[in-house]
Amino acid sequence: MSDSKTGQVKTRRVFYIPGYDPIHPRRYRELYRKEGAAQAAISGYEVALKPKLGKGNYGWNVDAMIEGEQVSAQVEVLVWSDIVRTSMSNSIPATYWQLLRTAWVYIGSGTLWRLMRLRKGPVIAALYPVGMLIVQALLALAVGLITYRVLGLLSDNGAAQLAFAVLGVGLGIALLRWFKKKDGKFFAYYLMHDYAYSAATKGANSPELEARIAAFGDTIAAALATDVDEVLVVGHSSGAHLGVSVLADLIRAGRVPTGGPALGFLSLGQVVPMVSFLSHAERLRADLRYLSTRDELAWVDVTAPGDGCAFALCDPVSVSGVAPEGKRWPLVFSAAFTQTLSPARWKELRWRFFRLHFQYLCAFDRPRDYDYFQITAGPQTLAARYDGRPASKSRIDHAVSKYTSVAA
Repeated sequence: MSDSKTGQVKTRRVFYIPGYDPIHPRRYRELYRKEGAAQAAISGYEVALKPKLGKGNYGWNVDAMIEGEQVSAQVEVLVWSDIVRTSMSNSIPATYWQLLRTAWVYIGSGTLWRLMRLRKGPVIAALYPVGMLIVQALLALAVGLITYRVLGLLSDNGAAQLAFAVLGVGLGIALLRWFKKKDGKFFAYYLMHDYAYSAATKGANSPELEARIAAFGDTIAAALATDVDEVLVVGHSSGAHLGVSVLADLIRAGRVPTGGPALGFLSLGQVVPMVSFLSHAERLRADLRYLSTRDELAWVDVTAPGDGCAFALCDPVSVSGVAPEGKRWPLVFSAAFTQTLSPARWKELRWRFFRLHFQYLCAFDRPRDYDYFQITAGPQTLAARYDGRPASKSRIDHAVSKYTSVAA
């Protein structure tokens, strides 16, 4: 049916699962177009994009000449941004209520302290929206009090002082609304909604998300029944743990055909412990445990210590406390931003934390063995490309989670 057993690829289907992102998927097409052209110029190959024809998921086609081989790939984005947008449509008071509930879930259960034993960066990123929202509330309170006190000195009239109090409250509310309007710069509301989404169910999937996982599985199963050489699933950030569940379901159901396309799973900048360490994440922990032993796929997990929003070099199966006998996956290694980006480029990006979380999808001006565009449009399967590649020695691969129960 395909040439997948040789590790050579002429045709590929790529399914990209975004993280918690409300933005239209065209953002990912433009990122691929721009960064693919930059990487091609640096590395000496050719990458060209064309519109995807037909109905179905949003995507694009890629024609590449890499390592002297012509490869065609169809990239599709598996969208759950509508679910994300619905979960983000909260008022200012509702967001502060989310803050209290989320803090209670992570702190009250002891999960936060377990996460801090892994990497400080993503824990700081999780605490950032809490701190920023508290600061915004305190500033709004200060504006209101100062307005009332200063103007109140001008009059002893009770009615006037009441009016000044109302004005102070109004200015405080106006400041909170201004902060919310400018959240594209502060990311406090966005990140709060992100962490609150999983905390609301203590790591369980909502019915809407379960339905979307099933739909993703149907799409990938249909691709596995076609005559392509590789089907590659890419899960970025929160999309990584969705990919785990999608692929575990497919394999359990016998929907990965023997002799069909090679199946690869690339998880990038994963934040799996933020969910798998929660008490009700039995479904995800079971999927991690199951997928880690399967020979139907190759699973490569790429992170980087320079990405402060990811659990860098943390084996998501092992740290979740569910590593079984015979564990094979994932292969965990670093994209090593400080080595694969020139000093000048690293200096430019170092403090742009949100941008660095997307660096896995971008060009490197000192590339080593991680190249997103060669993986998605090059002539080797994911398994062949990293066959024999050792895992990073500095990875964390021992159990840390307090909760290790799995779904039956």
